[in-house]
Amino acid sequence: MKVAISVNGSQVGADVEDRTLLVHFIRDVAGLTATNTGCDTSSCGACTVLLDGRSVKSCTVLAAQADGHEVTTVEGLAPGPDQMHPVQRAFRAEHALQCGFCTPGMVMAAVSLLAENPSPTEEEIRSALEGNLCRCTGYHNIVRAVLAAASERGGS
Repeated sequence: MKVAISVNGSQVGADVEDRTLLVHFIRDVAGLTATNTGCDTSSCGACTVLLDGRSVKSCTVLAAQADGHEVTTVEGLAPGPDQMHPVQRAFRAEHALQCGFCTPGMVMAAVSLLAENPSPTEEEIRSALEGNLCRCTGYHNIVRAVLAAASERGGS
């Protein structure tokens, strides 16, 4: 099956098997490896990306379902070379990462949350990130980072 997906603003097309998951398309076809394959069951959130601006777990979406749509990965967030998105800056400043495996998914989920709710409470952040697991238990710093990003963007 032929699919064409806009990934971080660039058109990526390929012949893929019908069962190809979006996470594998992103990693294997587009060559963007920051989106992690964690559990393949939608339990961990390491594969979270934006599909038409909304966060999805890319292990639950077929590449064919994303055909003709826009996908943004953590690599596509920065406004330019040597720059970071406000959420990425906040994660760095607030030490919201340890091993880094969950970080791309957490960042993408946070970006989606802040697009929908620019001024979330701590409780709303915790609820929004509920489907993303950090095995290093860095949740407090992650929540602080999202609050900091909201402040930087003019939210809370």
